[in-house]
Amino acid sequence: MRAVYIALPVLFVFSLYTGWTLLMAEQSLFAFGLELMSRPDTAQVVIDLYLMATLACLWMVNDNRSRGGSLSGVLPYLLITLIFVSIGPLLYIVCKGVKEQAGIKFPRM
Repeated sequence: MRAVYIALPVLFVFSLYTGWTLLMAEQSLFAFGLELMSRPDTAQVVIDLYLMATLACLWMVNDNRSRGGSLSGVLPYLLITLIFVSIGPLLYIVCKGVKEQAGIKFPRM
């Protein structure tokens, strides 16, 4: 549960910052990603980021299954992770902690 106290403010601040940067950007998120992948040095950072995102997705799936959930229960977090990387796992940690505190069981689907 203590993870929520860290994840929630980080999620809030980082989501606001991400939204602000997307509003101020002069190009689309997709165009920005293509530009990053065009050079080896920045491509390495993007590849490293998505390797960590893949590990986070595997952790979310395994954690959700260990709590009795199904893949469909974690799919929204995986899709968010695909686009915004760290926001997906942060949101999963916050939602999981809030559900635990409220005593809500993960549904079986």
